[in-house]
Amino acid sequence: MKHGKKYVESAKLVDSAALYDVAEALDLAIKTGTAKFDETVEVHVRLGVDGRHADQQVRGAVVLPNGTGKTVRALVFTKGDKVQAALDAGADYVGAEELVAKISGGWMDFDVVIASPDMMGVVGRLGKVLGPRGLMPNPKAGTVTPDVARAVKEAKAGKIEYRLDKTNIIHCPIGKVSFGVEKLQENFDALLGAIVRAKPAAAKGQYVKSCTVASTMGPGVKINPNKVGG
Repeated sequence: MKHGKKYVESAKLVDSAALYDVAEALDLAIKTGTAKFDETVEVHVRLGVDGRHADQQVRGAVVLPNGTGKTVRALVFTKGDKVQAALDAGADYVGAEELVAKISGGWMDFDVVIASPDMMGVVGRLGKVLGPRGLMPNPKAGTVTPDVARAVKEAKAGKIEYRLDKTNIIHCPIGKVSFGVEKLQENFDALLGAIVRAKPAAAKGQYVKSCTVASTMGPGVKINPNKVGG
């Protein structure tokens, strides 16, 4: 794969064979985030579990103390008095069947979907649309809840969902390059703490196998997995 000039220059700052401390790795991710926009810093964590087994699934949500730096557009499926509560909490879109029709027609101008439990029969019809995009409301992530107002506030404050992909890796944003090392580390610690607490009882051996941080356009910086628990 051929990389651009900026990437090649950035990659020279990173020793691809080294395992860095968290603060050092985040500092390098910031220094290598040289694009003209405020790049997102992402964490990629490979876990010593087999997600094909139900008892080794790792999934949940965590509120990042400093948010993600991204404006989150929240869509809520609910009815009755909860409609106003969701709007008061800052929801961008609130509705029921009419939103199903709109989304089925290809409209996707939202980042998180929240539903009250009584609406899951309606939302279920969107499984094939929302599922592959990771937007399907889920009780484990706190997005299927009677308290839709609280879920909206948490989403707006920087709540992110983490889950294993098919290769047993979790990919999550922890903020923007402009946050600086301290704020990014607080977010990193919150995410990794949640992942370590979610360790399945069936997991054997080393839990955190590898951990890498990178800015949107920058090279991956490896973190010593022994320094992040598990």
